[in-house]
Amino acid sequence: MIIDLSLPIGEDTPRYPGDPEISIRLWAVMDRDGYYMNVLKMGEHSGTHVDAPAHFLPEGKTVDEMPLESFMGEGIVVDLRGREGEVLLEELPEVDVGGRIVLLLTGGRGLSPEVAQFLVDEGVRAVGTDGMSIGDEIVHRIFLGNEVPIFENLVNLDLLIGLEFTFIGFPLKIEGGSGSPVRAVAIVHGEE
Repeated sequence: MIIDLSLPIGEDTPRYPGDPEISIRLWAVMDRDGYYMNVLKMGEHSGTHVDAPAHFLPEGKTVDEMPLESFMGEGIVVDLRGREGEVLLEELPEVDVGGRIVLLLTGGRGLSPEVAQFLVDEGVRAVGTDGMSIGDEIVHRIFLGNEVPIFENLVNLDLLIGLEFTFIGFPLKIEGGSGSPVRAVAIVHGEE
């Protein structure tokens, strides 16, 4: 079974404050042109997307320089809903996160720097959140400084609690990109 973890991209897709508006304009129609096509205008961090190190680090890798293995792997969802403010270290359950992609169901809360550093120290492959942002600039720099990609604006994470799955969130190969929209999915093990 494949579970879609991505927001649809449209002009009403929520955006981080200050990010470019999303515009989808008709370019060609069947009756006039013999084919159908739209023109898209949006920021690299629109909708469900991944942040590359270059997003916050001047010498960081761009999305096209990162190995594809960074964007897929065994995943786990950690449910951290039900509180206010930053996610604190004492809220994390004891779970083996090493080498996995850790998806955090936070209800939109950002992580504290201590949580980010703990996850890096434990060897996460990548992190993701249902929020528009994983946390403040410090949190971003902790992950991205260790070449841990950050997936933001994920949906349907509640459907994966307690399940074994493979996460895939490949970016577009944007030359010099600080990030990219992704079609994030979870392939659930043992399900038809």
